[in-house]
Amino acid sequence: MSAGELAGLGIAEARRRLAAREISSAELTADCLAAVEAADALNAFILKTPETATEMAAAADARLARGDGGLLEGIPLAIKDLFCTNGIATTTASRILDGFTPPYESTVTEKLFAEGAVMVGKTNMDEFAMGSSSETSAWGPVINPWRATGDNSQRSPGGSSGGSASAVAAGLALGATGTDTGGSIRQPASLTGIVGCKPTYGRCSRWGVVAFSSSLDHPGPMARSVEDTALLLQAMSGHDPKDSTSADVPVPDFAAAIPGDLKGLKIGIPREYRVDGMPDAVETLWSTGADWLRAAGAEVVDISLPHTKYALPTYYIVAPAEASSNLARYDGVRYGLRVAQADVNDMYAATRRAGFGAEVRRRVLIGTYVLSAGYYDAYYLKAQQVRRLILRDFEEAFERVDAILTPTAPEAAFAIGAKSDDPIAMYLNDVFTVPGDLSGVPGISVPAGLSAEGLPLGLQVMARAFDEETMFRVAGRIEDAAGFDAKPAAWWRGES
Repeated sequence: MSAGELAGLGIAEARRRLAAREISSAELTADCLAAVEAADALNAFILKTPETATEMAAAADARLARGDGGLLEGIPLAIKDLFCTNGIATTTASRILDGFTPPYESTVTEKLFAEGAVMVGKTNMDEFAMGSSSETSAWGPVINPWRATGDNSQRSPGGSSGGSASAVAAGLALGATGTDTGGSIRQPASLTGIVGCKPTYGRCSRWGVVAFSSSLDHPGPMARSVEDTALLLQAMSGHDPKDSTSADVPVPDFAAAIPGDLKGLKIGIPREYRVDGMPDAVETLWSTGADWLRAAGAEVVDISLPHTKYALPTYYIVAPAEASSNLARYDGVRYGLRVAQADVNDMYAATRRAGFGAEVRRRVLIGTYVLSAGYYDAYYLKAQQVRRLILRDFEEAFERVDAILTPTAPEAAFAIGAKSDDPIAMYLNDVFTVPGDLSGVPGISVPAGLSAEGLPLGLQVMARAFDEETMFRVAGRIEDAAGFDAKPAAWWRGES
């Protein structure tokens, strides 16, 4: 068996082989760890955890031998470095958290590990999840494993969950955790040719997830198939009394909802998502996706989400406002980086100046401004009112349709550095994903085709709040019809 072959398995297939004792978790994990070691060129990991992974795999094999394995027993996963891991450093890709080792476990990772998952490492990301390209990390940019045809320039994997996306796309782990505040699971999933799901707000606990924007942060799964993503979400979900925003709702068997046709379902196509300058390949793929759903028995109808045009400006008021409040705790006093000064106020300023990168400082300043006296009503309060109108658009649409189909991102993977000097151009990458975060409805990106340059393109499915089952069902039909099986050439291992 060649190196990397086991690491390239899907979660569902690996579960079958592990249960049948055809392979062991030790073998599967060792293959993933070898793949991680060979992929330093991607910069997908901030911290590798081979010793922890090996111990977890051995414990998983013991449970499998006793016949009492969990849903993800023995499955190697990558964990975004925004999830606190007990006794293992968590940095959020920021120097401000240098030296921070949490004495507790996030609820999401605790649930995954309780189901037998194995952690191979903590993945790189945009600092504090603020970015759409995974370039703002204090540990340097993440590199997309995909390259354009005839072009060896490095591409962005999207962000902020770019490390998780690259790790899954490159076959370094069978799945990964991400967080989605403005599109940070779905957009990188689209740019790397994998599946990424943002569940309904409250479906997965935020406890132990380092906060960016508390009313917008959505933990969720990333994997190489719709079924694998459904299995991860089932393990991650559930009510958590430690999180006041956690929803006390049943957790369905999401994977069981995937099979079947779409007869009787109505799929909405929002006219406002046809934006100026969208590449022909994205427009064509969207139309093709609608045809696939018609062929599966669904009725496709035009709908309107009239406040979509206000989603990005609303997001870039609400998210920085909440970030400025959440990040006030990083002052050099209690944990993380401290730049010693004679005066405590000077110490605060010096620590934050040295610890926060440019994009984080930009958003903190914007957030502080919109919350300041004289501007709160004009900006923050107005943005919250518009946010309610965006939610109402979705509520009215879902009175007519069962799911909504859109592109995931307005373009394929762009070159590293192409948008770094233009924050507005960078922010526009989230134009199709931000409305779902503002409204809290579930959404999933499914790889559905390639651009003219041979780079992945994704389609997004959104559904009613807490109706992830319909979302997965529709996503499954797109996956079947697309038959997307393209993989990046492993240039980081010397393959052409």
